[in-house]
Amino acid sequence: MHRRRRTASVLSAAIVAAAPLLTACGSGAHPGAAAVVGGQRITVAQLEGRVNEVRSAQRAATKDEAQYEQAIAKSGSLTRDTLHGMVLDRVLDRAAKDAGVGVTRKDVQQLRGSLEQQAGGAHGLETVWLQQYGIAPARLDENLRTEIEAQKVAASLGADMNTADGKATFWKAMSEASKELHIDLNPRYGAWDVQKSGRVDAKTPWLREVTPAGTPQSA
Repeated sequence: MHRRRRTASVLSAAIVAAAPLLTACGSGAHPGAAAVVGGQRITVAQLEGRVNEVRSAQRAATKDEAQYEQAIAKSGSLTRDTLHGMVLDRVLDRAAKDAGVGVTRKDVQQLRGSLEQQAGGAHGLETVWLQQYGIAPARLDENLRTEIEAQKVAASLGADMNTADGKATFWKAMSEASKELHIDLNPRYGAWDVQKSGRVDAKTPWLREVTPAGTPQSA
């Protein structure tokens, strides 16, 4: 499992490396929206639902309250990371559409089967994805689809993601897709950097991130 760098985790690392330079770009014109991507809303309720899925899975996977608290501490930025993933998925979908590539159910089944063998079974794979990437078991196939989609976009561009040039080519396509979608984040969750095609923290100290009831505030 450790030899294989999941595309989404590589993308996340690139976003984290970007310093929080931007001011909030949210227009405030979309009440109840965590983000608007291509004119379609990702609602706060949808975002909170995704976060609750992960928290429920973390609680089910831990033996006691202390372990659960440790799991929460390790994923303190879960709400912002989850929104980043939800937006990035839509950007990737646009990039895939622009590249003329698609993902089949068979593609997902083949990748999942291979990964389950490496992880020692379905439960092992679900555990790894939950612990390392904050992906709830119910979202695993959806996440693997995104992984394959990213690989196909990179292949269509002739981009080797193991090289700096390949990554630059891939990110250029993602940036173009971001521009096409006119992404608008609610300021409480940060801002969207079109050039890096990722979320960055906005300079809005008077705004707090809103998390589901009973969920500790993100750091």
